[in-house]
Amino acid sequence: MIKPALLIPASHLAKSPINVRKRTDPRADAELEASIAAHGLLQNLVGVPVSRKKGHYRITAGGRRLDAIHRLIEKGRLRPDHEVPVLVLSNTKDGREVSLVENFERAPLSPAEDCLAFRDLIEVEKLNPADIARRFGIEERFVLGRLRLANLADPIFAALEGDEITLDVAKAYATTADTGRQMAVWESLRTGYSRDNVNEIRRALKTYSYRADDPRALLVGRDAYIAAGGRVEDQDLFSTATDERWIDTHILDDLAAEKLAAQAEVIRQREGLGEVRVVAAEHVPYMATFALQPLSGSIEPLTEDQEARKQEIEAEIAGIDLRAGDETCEPEGDEAQRYADLQAELGAITEREPVLDAEQKASALGYVVLKPDGTPQIHHQLYLAPTADTGADESDDEDAEPADGLSGSGAAIDTAPAMSQRLREMLAMMKTELLAVHVASDPAFALDLGTFLMVERECRHMPCIVPCDLYATAPQPLLADFKPETPAAAEWRRFEEALDRSWTGYSGLEERYDAFCALGDEARAAWLGWAIARTLHAVPDGREGTDFLNHLGRKLGIDVAAWWRPTALTFFDKLTRPGILALFEGIGGEELRVRYSGSKKHDLAASAERLFGGDVVIEPEIQERALAWLPEQMRFGPSEGEADADAKAANADADMPVRSVDASDNATDETLPHAA
Repeated sequence: MIKPALLIPASHLAKSPINVRKRTDPRADAELEASIAAHGLLQNLVGVPVSRKKGHYRITAGGRRLDAIHRLIEKGRLRPDHEVPVLVLSNTKDGREVSLVENFERAPLSPAEDCLAFRDLIEVEKLNPADIARRFGIEERFVLGRLRLANLADPIFAALEGDEITLDVAKAYATTADTGRQMAVWESLRTGYSRDNVNEIRRALKTYSYRADDPRALLVGRDAYIAAGGRVEDQDLFSTATDERWIDTHILDDLAAEKLAAQAEVIRQREGLGEVRVVAAEHVPYMATFALQPLSGSIEPLTEDQEARKQEIEAEIAGIDLRAGDETCEPEGDEAQRYADLQAELGAITEREPVLDAEQKASALGYVVLKPDGTPQIHHQLYLAPTADTGADESDDEDAEPADGLSGSGAAIDTAPAMSQRLREMLAMMKTELLAVHVASDPAFALDLGTFLMVERECRHMPCIVPCDLYATAPQPLLADFKPETPAAAEWRRFEEALDRSWTGYSGLEERYDAFCALGDEARAAWLGWAIARTLHAVPDGREGTDFLNHLGRKLGIDVAAWWRPTALTFFDKLTRPGILALFEGIGGEELRVRYSGSKKHDLAASAERLFGGDVVIEPEIQERALAWLPEQMRFGPSEGEADADAKAANADADMPVRSVDASDNATDETLPHAA
């Protein structure tokens, strides 16, 4: 029979040898000790009487609590006669079972419950993390970590609370306090295979921030980043690293691109290269160069003096080898050192690096990358610069000065402004978005495109790179933090809102399929256009697949200038100041360039947006050229030289006799679902 709890002096209590808990944790013991000192003993002990020693008891359940009380008495934090509530068992045989029950059936708080409890102590009880750590005998860092978890984005914390994700996964998301960034990664990973991969979550979060020792950060400098409005995130509570993270990646990217582009032009002129491209990283991506032809250079022939010296060295080395071949005469001492010196001198003469002459460099493409310390340098491998076929429309002005871009060869390249890799990707995204709107608006064209892509992949024995995924899954954007507000984006939203979604309300797959088939032809055709158009990839210029996307744009007859005009946000802010002035000169001559040459970069970008958007009162011919101007990366059609060549070819074809069309030709044409 169990009696009511008695208050017994701690000096009359000892642990029973039948207590089932044999091991202990020093850290947990320290936490328990601090908790008892701050809050008292909240749960009584369980014990049995000691025979022949009246008033003394052996504790069968609560041994850790008793040890903590004894330590507090020894430290003077509790009185020597401190009394402890003990539930006394009348039957000593029940002691072992009660000890097992108390330890076995105890359920610890979940991490989510820890988080909410600590947060309530902060908000309701007005305690600070240091107070909580001291009163519970835990590290303040642990409290701060639980508070960080309590401030996770709501869907992520709800998943932790519902045991849908582990504590480690929640900690991975909590490495940043930016809930917007947490949700972006959560939405991108939660339905994929990497949803529980801690390393993948951390990697994805880090793509939204830069370490302070990242080459881009070192190139720009902390002061410039902060002055531009950049923010620095607090130290990661779940790692031992002391580095800080710069979370406004778009600000750092723009600053790094502008500074790197300016320094790249200096490097281009110094090295005498025809063109340079900038990569704000330590290495050049494989996809950026896999289609380019490397330049290997050539080794200059030896001079007469070098050839003569080479023969002298080889003869002397042969003599030493001959003597060393005799077992009684091995090279040693001075002769051994002489042998090594001769080998080094011979290597310096014969093993020379290939060099490029000035003419080769003038037609070479180089990449400017960053050293680990943020210093720009030319990548060791040069490539043959790709040249556009400009036909017969070449400039006769050999003395024309190159523009302020990154290229110094060819009239077609001289007027192009310097562009960073980020700007190229931005233009590729906007261009493909424009293409997607037109594909979605022409269901017959989308049907042709989708059918072709499906049979193309099925009929080829070797895979072919096609800038499209036909699973109707929207590909990951090149730039996750860039969402341009363009007419094409607005039109795409209107198109999606107009889709008939009545069939999506059915629960079963078969019912949804039947309901979809019951839609009208126009509604189903709209879904087809939407499904195919959203799969198109954004491909920066110069990479495989660009020509195919351009071909689609030409077949659709997209008037880019009517849909897209460059703005400060989408274009001019990403150019250097000389690059913007070069565009002014291109449409209005030197006079227009001088007119704006005194403007600061920000004001110049705003002026360029108004000028190229037709919002400036200016000479009609200049305004016409400004409204027609587009960066080559946004064009679907050929360059002016290519257009002239195409026109000449078309005129030549017009002079050819027309082939008669027989009945079989007509029958074939009638069976085609669509002809662009």
